[in-house]
Amino acid sequence: MSSPSPHAARVARVRRAMEEAGVDVLLLSVGADLPWLIGYEAMPLERLTMLVVPRDAQPTLVVPALEAPRVREEPEVFGMRTWDETDDPVELVAGLAGSASVAAIGNRTWAQFLIELQQRMPGTTFRNASDITGPLRAVKEPGEIAALRRAAAAVDRVAGQLQQGEIPLVGRTEAEVAAELGRRILAEGHQRVNFAIVASGENAASPHHEPGNRVIQPNEIVLCDFGGTMAAADGAGYCSDITRCVYTGEPPPEVRDLYRVLRDAQEAAVAGAKAGVTGEEVDAIARGRITEAGFGECFIHRTGHGIGVEEHEDPYIVAGNHTPLVAGNAFSIEPGIYLAGRFGARLEDIVVVGEGGPEPLNAADHDLVPVDA
Repeated sequence: MSSPSPHAARVARVRRAMEEAGVDVLLLSVGADLPWLIGYEAMPLERLTMLVVPRDAQPTLVVPALEAPRVREEPEVFGMRTWDETDDPVELVAGLAGSASVAAIGNRTWAQFLIELQQRMPGTTFRNASDITGPLRAVKEPGEIAALRRAAAAVDRVAGQLQQGEIPLVGRTEAEVAAELGRRILAEGHQRVNFAIVASGENAASPHHEPGNRVIQPNEIVLCDFGGTMAAADGAGYCSDITRCVYTGEPPPEVRDLYRVLRDAQEAAVAGAKAGVTGEEVDAIARGRITEAGFGECFIHRTGHGIGVEEHEDPYIVAGNHTPLVAGNAFSIEPGIYLAGRFGARLEDIVVVGEGGPEPLNAADHDLVPVDA
């Protein structure tokens, strides 16, 4: 017997949140909210797909007829209305939305469709759907945490292969290594690669470096930040994200000392990521350790981001986030130190807040591992 779908419970939670927020209808198109809610991912095409969720009626998925075979139907959760090439799907959505005073629309919806809906629904005020779905998605269910744990274990294995010297580095371009990381991510069970940053030498001082034609040399740091999406039983995919640095030779004292500061800051922030502590406070833990060591100006980004169906979602571990963490929150802890024009380093784990404290999902070696590759 198959396990019950979580979608009905999620729809019920969404409806309660809509009631509390005074939202009459929720409109979800491309983006992560739709697969999270009903297990279907809309194709980002010029043909409109949109789930219409009234506050007091069954949701309806408006979908192009040619894409309907991709939908895993759940009649007890949502109905389906297909449309043909000569139909007007915007008018269909507007009709299903009725006389809604307030609509919350998916943040990733194409502007074309939002503008057309505003024209067809002149008496409706539009808000961001993330006001409704964001806080709900930020608190992971047990099945979602299990999915994140599986994805993390998969990229841990790839990180281990990197640290064990199984992925050749010296003499290859960053782009070649990034491509191999991507192949290995897929081989470990991910359905797609979201990113694979490979930054060597001075490029490691650029946090979002795009891997290019630079050839990796002996005796330099190589920063690898990679992750993907792994399918889950609920029809959505859950993301992985890990950063590890290796050194193509024996790291000199300056590099080891900097990395020691980084690891201390990352460990302290992970340990402090407990229920009741705010995102700002966790950020301050990591930033404080790095600042005390004299590298404060070299830590140029937030300490972390939430993760789930999207690789970046609530909650954000950053100054200004005064919302206390709660059990079920999942996010990265990834401080970095970047010496412009010279080298940089970052160390990242995914962490889940549990009732008994933080649970890091990544276990790959946290040291700056020397590799002869």
